[in-house]
Amino acid sequence: MNSQLTLAAVLSAVFVSALVILATRAFPFLLFSRRNPPRIICFIEKYIPPMVMAILVVYCLKDIRFESKPWGLPSFTALAFTTVLHLWRRNPMISIFGGTIVYMILSRML
Repeated sequence: MNSQLTLAAVLSAVFVSALVILATRAFPFLLFSRRNPPRIICFIEKYIPPMVMAILVVYCLKDIRFESKPWGLPSFTALAFTTVLHLWRRNPMISIFGGTIVYMILSRML
């Protein structure tokens, strides 16, 4: 079996992948361009992002050891910083990167 890929095979794989990604991105816009989305889609759009964020917070805090140094200080400080930053700027990317930077600095220092 020949394990070398030709340029044509690689380019065709990239092309097919690009088409699949484009189709999955365009599908909702094509489907709902002439009518309103169903109520379940509106529900998902409104409530799923906060639920996912809450699950991620719980997941990030689940392995904190309170009985040994630094007693979860980097995690809770970064969580508080992220919350304040998000309430102040209302920008998820700034909040995520800011909280991550604070956590990484504190976890290396403590």
